[in-house]
Amino acid sequence: MPAKGVDACVLTGEALLARFAELDAFLIQHQALWKPRPFTHLQLPWEASYPELATWLRGRSLEDAEHAHNNPALLDAPEPFASLAAMSLELSAVDELPAHALETAGHRLNVDVPGRKWQQIEAFASRLQFADAPSHWLDWCSGKGHLGRRLLQSGQQLTCLEYDPALVASGQALSQRHQLHALHVKQDVLAPGAASLLNADHTPVALHACGDLHVRLMQLASATGCRQLAIAPCCYNRISVGEYQTISSAGMRSDLQLSLEDLSLPMNETVTAGARVRRQRDTSMARRLGFDLLQRQLRGVDEYLPTPSLPSAWLDKSFADYCQHLASLKELSTIGPQNWPALETSGWQRLAEVRNLELLRGLFRRPLELWLVLDRALFLAEQGYAVRLGTFCETPLTPRNFLILAERP
Repeated sequence: MPAKGVDACVLTGEALLARFAELDAFLIQHQALWKPRPFTHLQLPWEASYPELATWLRGRSLEDAEHAHNNPALLDAPEPFASLAAMSLELSAVDELPAHALETAGHRLNVDVPGRKWQQIEAFASRLQFADAPSHWLDWCSGKGHLGRRLLQSGQQLTCLEYDPALVASGQALSQRHQLHALHVKQDVLAPGAASLLNADHTPVALHACGDLHVRLMQLASATGCRQLAIAPCCYNRISVGEYQTISSAGMRSDLQLSLEDLSLPMNETVTAGARVRRQRDTSMARRLGFDLLQRQLRGVDEYLPTPSLPSAWLDKSFADYCQHLASLKELSTIGPQNWPALETSGWQRLAEVRNLELLRGLFRRPLELWLVLDRALFLAEQGYAVRLGTFCETPLTPRNFLILAERP
């Protein structure tokens, strides 16, 4: 079991490896609780071991689950829930990085930037404190370059790398409108040519570059000799291979194997969806779960059948039409009468059960994410960087709020 008494702090030096080891032990010991997905299992393997907890969770409403979704550790549920919740909170406790006052943003610099995104940029920028002032910012996967323009100060240079030509053009136009000297380059950062665009004078920054994209930046920046970089990782499941490839020595020694499904667990937390979007999401999931019951019956096989992503217009169909169209896509027959209202009701009932059973997995969202971020931080430490790992904002602004600051002496 992990050691007791972990304090929230900005993680540096030996604390990075110590916390990784504790998280590794916690995640491996309890993987039978968080790896199986309630959405694909009618009965979860752990329910036989903890029948009281399973019954309690299954008896709760969809509204109950929604209320507890973002903070499952606060739920007063039967054991082992409370013990696991306490350990989850302890092991994922990390302090905010110290903030400094930013120079006032240029006039109308935040125009064209959604409010939440601008707040994230402000919070990220205010945490970037290095021993030496950067001379040339490199905004990695920059979009329109909003982050880079916010960071750019007199006497500094800015290069923005982005794959989408429309965003490159928009970004260049915005930089010109604000009379800022920024170079916007169309570049696939995963292509071999990306390496030639980095040099040791660059300070690369990446705010929510997905999966392979931010890992590629760390590999290229460390090989090129960049003295400073700052990364807020995102979308750990956006990788080109079917299983997670660790990059630090400690990660490579770990016995934890992570599938794409496992890697999507940290991304399950949502804080921004409006009521209409939530209702649409719930309806889609309830229908899929209703169809899942139907397909098990039709196939005579009691296992989940993956179905393709469907356009939201499908939700305008009747439930019967929805299921029949989906069955034809999967080459199933719906011969014989079906009690469509009962099946639809069962789908909603299953959704309530699934969401509540997911709360147990929710206890492992943050520990798994921190394990993944520490794999990145430890990789940079092995490349000779002094690394600081903390958060740059509160969770309601973005759940992806871990920030890695790396600096070579």
